[in-house]
Amino acid sequence: MAGPKDLDPSSSPRAMLGAELRHARERKGLSQEQLGQRLFVSGSFVGQLESGARRMQLEHARLLDEVLETNGFFLRNCKAAAKSKYEEPFAEAAEAEAQATAIREYAPSLIPGLLQTRAYAQAVNRAYDPMALEATIDEWVEGRMERIRLLDNPTKPLLWTVLDEAALRRETGGRVVMAESLRHIADLIRRNRVIVQVLPLSAGAHAAIQGALKLMEFADAPPLAYFEGVRTGRLEDDPATVAQLRFTFDLLVASALSREKSLALIEALAQDYTHEEHP
Repeated sequence: MAGPKDLDPSSSPRAMLGAELRHARERKGLSQEQLGQRLFVSGSFVGQLESGARRMQLEHARLLDEVLETNGFFLRNCKAAAKSKYEEPFAEAAEAEAQATAIREYAPSLIPGLLQTRAYAQAVNRAYDPMALEATIDEWVEGRMERIRLLDNPTKPLLWTVLDEAALRRETGGRVVMAESLRHIADLIRRNRVIVQVLPLSAGAHAAIQGALKLMEFADAPPLAYFEGVRTGRLEDDPATVAQLRFTFDLLVASALSREKSLALIEALAQDYTHEEHP
């Protein structure tokens, strides 16, 4: 029987690689859990590789070729599937985000990427690296704007964000930029494209007080959690951990303002920024 053909670089390499992995696994009569044991990873991780939600690493490709007897196919094609338009270490999370059917996110100190305007993204990236060339900043911002095109679809993915009030009051890029950013969020809310709730400063201590959180669900793969810190990012696929983090998000929602009160606060702050800039 002929083996799988090498991937066409003009197609979607990760999606095709995942489809080939599912085909090869089923041909060997292995479940995702059984294959995961051979790779020293979870069955959930295998499912995410098959769906294209996660990137295949070289060490996994070598083991897959050995276990599934695919004559070096996965190793040959792993590099093509790993190419990304996004900067490390956030590339894998951004690519998973593009596959998600639902995204739930808590943002403690800044407006998260999918809700940013171009000017806000410019200010964030400049603060991230004050010494970067303008061309580099422009490239990063374009990558962010491409991610935001996920919201061009009128219904998918579901985007549910809990914004800390501190993120709305932190003047990122100046008052004009903040006014534009908050009006943009308010517009998305009024068009019923996103769900946004504000966690008020008066809520005090809360379940995610130590940092940001993103949860992603997929049509044909187990959910993922993503943690981001200073120049670091990590995906988590352990089912028990992801379930606990979903509970954390539910607690945040319970502590946040209602959708109506959140919208009113966002629009009021947008007005404040506008009036303070143009007295």
